[in-house]
Parts: sequence; C-alpha cells; structure tokens
Amino acid sequence: MAYTSTYRKNDWPNDDIDHYIARIREIPMLSHEEEFELAMQWRDKGDRKAIDRLLASHLRLVAKVAAGYRGYGMPLSDLIAEGNIGMMHAIKNYDPQRGFRFSTYAIWWIKANIQEYVLRSWSLVKIGTTAAQKRLFFKLRQTRKSGPADSGDFELSPEMLTHIATKLEVSEEEVRQMNQRLSGVDHSLNVTMKADGQGEVEWIDWLADDRENQEVALMQRDEITKRMDLLNQAMESLNERERNIIVDRRLTDPPQTLAELSEKYTISRERVRQIEVSAFEKLQRAIKRLNVTSSYADV
Repeated sequence: MAYTSTYRKNDWPNDDIDHYIARIREIPMLSHEEEFELAMQWRDKGDRKAIDRLLASHLRLVAKVAAGYRGYGMPLSDLIAEGNIGMMHAIKNYDPQRGFRFSTYAIWWIKANIQEYVLRSWSLVKIGTTAAQKRLFFKLRQTRKSGPADSGDFELSPEMLTHIATKLEVSEEEVRQMNQRLSGVDHSLNVTMKADGQGEVEWIDWLADDRENQEVALMQRDEITKRMDLLNQAMESLNERERNIIVDRRLTDPPQTLAELSEKYTISRERVRQIEVSAFEKLQRAIKRLNVTSSYADV
C-alpha cells in the first residue's frame, strides 16, 4: 500500500532544528498495544490517521539515529529527513503480527537510508558500491574518530589494516584507498600547481596515463589475428578425428581426459595419446609451412 508522509524535507515548517527536536519530544510514546492496533488499522483499512500517529511517535527515534551521523559534515535536518524516508519504507513492510515492536524493525531502514545519503553526498566520486565497501566506509570513520586527532595525514597501522580487511572481507588495498579518500576532499583536475621550469600547470597535466599504448595494442591484436588464421588453415591438414582430438585435448578448458576420449572413439587411451602427438606434430609442420609462405607473400 503506497503512502506519502508529511515528514519529507520540503514539507517541514521553517523552524530551526532545535525547535523541531523540542516539538517531537512532546509527542507521546505509544504502548505496545496502541502501536499494534494502529499498525493493524493501517494495514487492513488504510487508516491515514493511524499511520500518522504511529510515525509521529517514532520521529524522536529517527532524530536520535541521525544525530549519530553528524560527524560526516551533513546538515542534521537533512539526515533526519533521510531517516524519516527510511522509516516510511519500513512501515510499508512492517507486519505487527510477528510480535516485535515497530522501532526494532524500522531502525535498520532508518540507518540504511541515512548511510546511503551520506555515501551519495560525501564525495563527487562514488565511494562504495558493495555492502562490504559501505561497511568499510563507516568502520574507518569510527576508527579515525577513536584514534589520534583526525588529520589529513592519518594512517592506519599495518596491524589495523590487516584487522579491518579481514573483518570486513575486503582487500588491504581497498582499506588503504578508502582511508586515503577519507583523509581529504575531492580536488578539481584543473587545480593549478607549480612545476619546476614550467611555471603553473594544471594537476591533470601531471596525471600519467597507465593504459596500454594504442599502437602496441593494435600490433598485438593483429598478431593474434594472424596466429588464429594460421591455426585455422593448419587445422585443415588434419582429418576429422585428429582435429576433434586436438580441440578436445589442447584447445578446450578444461581439456578432456584420455579416458573420456577413449570411450568416445572406442579406442584405447594409448591410441588416443598417439593420435594426439601425431596430429600435433602435423599441425606444427603445417603452421611453419604456412608461415614461410606468408612471409614470402609479404615480401
């Protein structure tokens, strides 16, 4: 059942955040029985007044969770708004008849929505895509907060690096890169910097392109294509059974065993091995011959 709440960012009154917090603290808490009855009225009858009352009684929970993420530099009002949206997602899936309180169920949705917002807002470059990377982002923030003064040159010890990587099931390199990104902010590629003998240049001019040289890549592709052509032509020098055995034994991953081919062709394993060796030698001779012919043609 779809529901649009009045707790989104743009729908709030223009009160300051302290006034908002004071207002939601005045909203009475619900007993377990009251909460159950309101949730059932919403689920079975779509009662808007019931769901408004249920959500309103949990606004202070959202504010409390959101306050724990203030260290990421986001406005508390935005964090609360994102948490409220998470709570609305939770109510769509909440089943009061399972016996647990709505707060127990909703808190996971609230945290997830706030964390997604922090990840989206923290950097111009997407920080985390997998669940492990998201856990890594927030775990590192906790580590930095509990360690020495948080500064740009904060580095993890080798022991801590290994511990976090193992616990969160990511590589140490991922931990190191995430820690470096948390140590600073995004920089424009057009930021100017001084270079010896060159005056001021843009940062982008100093970035090395580690991609493969295009000319080298083209030559390698041409070489592979030529070798494949030679192999296909040389395969024509083999009879059908020889070609099939070479393909099954040398060009298939994983290769078929001598026992499998022995059963397939109803011959002994030793005979299969002999045919393979003979066919491979014949193939080598054909490739050499074709290669020489091709060289003369190029001349």
